[in-house]
Amino acid sequence: MEQTRISIFSGNALKFIAAFAMVTDHVGMILFPDIRIFRIIGRIAFPIFAYMIAEGCRYTKDKLRYFLSVFLLGALCQSVYIIYENDMYMNVLITFSLSIMMIFALQNFKKALFGGSSAVKKLAAAVLFVFSMAAAFIINIFLEIDYGFTGSMIALLASLPSMPLNAPEYLKRFDRIPFKVLLMGIGLIPLGIIMGGSQLYAVLALPFLLLYNGKRGKFRTKYFFYIFYPLHLALIEGISHIL
Repeated sequence: MEQTRISIFSGNALKFIAAFAMVTDHVGMILFPDIRIFRIIGRIAFPIFAYMIAEGCRYTKDKLRYFLSVFLLGALCQSVYIIYENDMYMNVLITFSLSIMMIFALQNFKKALFGGSSAVKKLAAAVLFVFSMAAAFIINIFLEIDYGFTGSMIALLASLPSMPLNAPEYLKRFDRIPFKVLLMGIGLIPLGIIMGGSQLYAVLALPFLLLYNGKRGKFRTKYFFYIFYPLHLALIEGISHIL
């Protein structure tokens, strides 16, 4: 049962762990490219943030605002990359924007499937979900996006077991943190094979996620992380130019 797990990390704590790993990764990538341990530590950031994206999609009260918050920040950061570095490689916030799009489409399908909707509405919701996945796949064909289509699926995998209140009880039994983490782990293996390098070390994030207590934490830190992402990149890039 979920209640018997050892759970010590709140969502905020996990985000701070992921933030530390992300800083370590970018310091290694930009300042110490020959020291591999930086990149290995950094690999735990993406799975943790992906899981928290799935959690955010589950609990947000304003889906459009949540999507736009992530997408617009990603677009703003990308604009800076394009203007100052002529870098067209799409950042991870664009990856998570595609994840959010697919997760919301999946939620809509589950709601229609278990909510007594008509057959037409169920079919429409299913088509919309399939379309969202196809759109994410096609976008990744034309744009080079961090972690690719497989990466955008990681958060979706974590959200698969989440069930609405009107879902059958036997399906709700799978709505557990260990099962979500297991699905993510299954997705991280092909991602590591596709990306190569140190990416397989991303599975080191799974023990942290298994210790998640399912709670947000005492403090509201959402906007801190929106500021943190571009700020830490700017600071590291500034240091690299000074050096």
